[in-house]
Amino acid sequence: MTETNYADALILFGITGDLARRKLFSALYDLTAAGHLDMPVIGVASRAWDDETLRRHARESLEAVGRAIDDEVFARLAVNLCYVSGNYRDPATYTEIAKRAHSSTCAVSYLAIPPDLFNDVVEGLGSVGLNHRGRLVLEKPFGRDAQTAAELNDIVHHHFPEGRVYRIDHFLGKEAVQNLMIFRFSNTVLEPIWNRHYVRGVQITMAEDFGVEGRGSFYDKVGTLRDVVQNHLLQVLALLAMEPPVSEDPDALRDERVKALKAIVTPTRDDVVRGQYAGFREEAGVVADSDTETYTAVRLELNSWRWAGVPWIIRAGKGLTSTVTEAVVEFARPPRPLFADADCRPGPNRLTFRTKPDDGISFSMQIKKPGPSMVSRPIELHLEHDRPRGRDAYDRLIGDALRGDPALFARQDGVMEAWRVVEQLLSEGRPVVPYQQGSWGPTEADALLGSDWHWITK
Repeated sequence: MTETNYADALILFGITGDLARRKLFSALYDLTAAGHLDMPVIGVASRAWDDETLRRHARESLEAVGRAIDDEVFARLAVNLCYVSGNYRDPATYTEIAKRAHSSTCAVSYLAIPPDLFNDVVEGLGSVGLNHRGRLVLEKPFGRDAQTAAELNDIVHHHFPEGRVYRIDHFLGKEAVQNLMIFRFSNTVLEPIWNRHYVRGVQITMAEDFGVEGRGSFYDKVGTLRDVVQNHLLQVLALLAMEPPVSEDPDALRDERVKALKAIVTPTRDDVVRGQYAGFREEAGVVADSDTETYTAVRLELNSWRWAGVPWIIRAGKGLTSTVTEAVVEFARPPRPLFADADCRPGPNRLTFRTKPDDGISFSMQIKKPGPSMVSRPIELHLEHDRPRGRDAYDRLIGDALRGDPALFARQDGVMEAWRVVEQLLSEGRPVVPYQQGSWGPTEADALLGSDWHWITK
């Protein structure tokens, strides 16, 4: 059930951390500029800061990410910022937070902290009553596997009902990802062909041309499957594969995303290739015999009436040829060449949704190649949609949490289904195979495509 009361306080745990510096202060600034954050913003962390130190840090963080600052807007944000210094395991910390939020009737508590501290913070919030009518926003990861995800849910649900738990997957807040939903369901021309009869297959790629960039210790404990496949990329798959929601109710949208995840056949070790770029084991903090994947390719199938038999290939990795995030829907080829010989058979139509390096939608079609021969060539129809200036996914998602709109947040049953999809690959996957940085990953992944398909982005 969706709540409609607007929050009257925002409690941000981890306010001195990297996520706040890179993303959250910008979101707070934009919400203030739009008039949506006229409330106390209580930052909590262990550093021995005071209110003025936090305000200076907020401005420096905005400057560091290149934001143009309107002094009047920042003054309105700064007057709402206050700071609580304390240990997350100390009851006195929560007593002080409660004092700062003494008049609040609906506080949103945002946990931008490591998951091993969630239990302490949730218990602390409950001990001072800030869970009553309040909402809880959790940053990924939502556990390390199905068991730890279930344990985390038990901890959270002891103090917050599911309807007031908001699990952030910032991919769902991206303008291009939201446009994917609009494009699918606002253009009726797509519906007759959006199925197994016309779609040859779908490839979802999240490639980065850089390595772990000094985060070796963190990444060695996580790997690509946990970092981006279990959450971001399976959510993109769900948006492409889901049925139309039965209403505009936020849970109607989440119901369909979960149904799509439930339809995924549990993959086996033969459906995945795990790679590791040469030099990863020399990164600071990485163990010498690390078997952590920096690249994953997995072949999935959905056991649904719409998608039975259609291959869905997810590919993600670091140290690859280029940085690109996209989903490509490839349609079936024409049944035979109509005007030319078999060796001039027209290529397939493709619909591409891209979020990096730019936001846009492309549709590949065939037209006649100039000249005397009746042969075709591909052309790209490209739509560039404007990203709201200075806005970010976190702006949208924090605003939704303040409003009580859970549509773009992960729900418990969806999280558990996503873990179900990847868990066997985590426990029984083949050992990593090496690949060179600057390549498209290990060539072993080509076998996942079969003999009659190829990587579309290369």
